[in-house]
Formats: sequence, C-alpha cells, structure tokens
Amino acid sequence: MTYRSFLGAAAGVALLLAAAAVPATADASESVTVDAVGRLAADGTVTLSGTYRCTGGTGPVFVSSNVAQDRPSVRHGIGGSRAVCDGAEHRWENSGLTTPGSLHAGAARVEATLMELHPQGGLPLPRFHATRTQEVALTEG
Repeated sequence: MTYRSFLGAAAGVALLLAAAAVPATADASESVTVDAVGRLAADGTVTLSGTYRCTGGTGPVFVSSNVAQDRPSVRHGIGGSRAVCDGAEHRWENSGLTTPGSLHAGAARVEATLMELHPQGGLPLPRFHATRTQEVALTEG
C-alpha cells in the first residue's frame, strides 16, 4: 500500500468514526410516532404515517421509515419526508414501492426515524433526534 493510499484509507476511517460520534439529542420534547395502520396497494406501494416534533435543527431534517414482515432482517425502506423543527407537532406520511408480493396485509414492524443532516466541519453528518419502532397492521387499499 502506498503512502497516499494509506492516508486516503485513514481519512475515510476518520470520517466514519466522526459520523458515529455525532450524538443523538436527548431532548424529551422531540419525538416521532407511527400510526397503528399502514396501507398496502396492489402494486406493492406502502404508505406509512404518524407525527413528529423537533426543535432546533440547524441542517435539513427528515422523517424516514422502513417496514419488516415475516423476516425481521429484511427491511423495506418506505420513503422519506422533510421535517420542520419548530417545536410544534406535525404529521408525516411516506410512501414507497416494494416488490409486489414481498409484503402482505397483516402485522408488520415499522421503524420511523427523525434525522438531521447536521453540518459539522463542513460535512453533513447524521444526527438522530428521535426514533420509534412499532407493530402496525398493513391493510390492503
């Protein structure tokens, strides 16, 4: 390995460690919820929703969501929506197309995350404001 390659690898590792070091906020007034029912369309589109509340975001903030069913290790990302961190409670709704037949009506586990791309040292690093994992019912429609 050349000296230049070594420095590049070391810089990459340093960035990963820095990203892992960005703490989640401990503000109890920040939250994300998941509605008890999600929708599953015939084409495989899943729609999930809930509420969120956050304060003091200095970078763009998003609500992301994923769903798992039958095999908990297989999660399907279900979109993301922009969040407004003004201290008020807001609704979120994400939709995403999954492979038809990979999900079915019935019980599922949804995870929603309220995450900010926080500027630190010139790089946008993830900063987690709130997360919620919950059992929901996927209904056809």
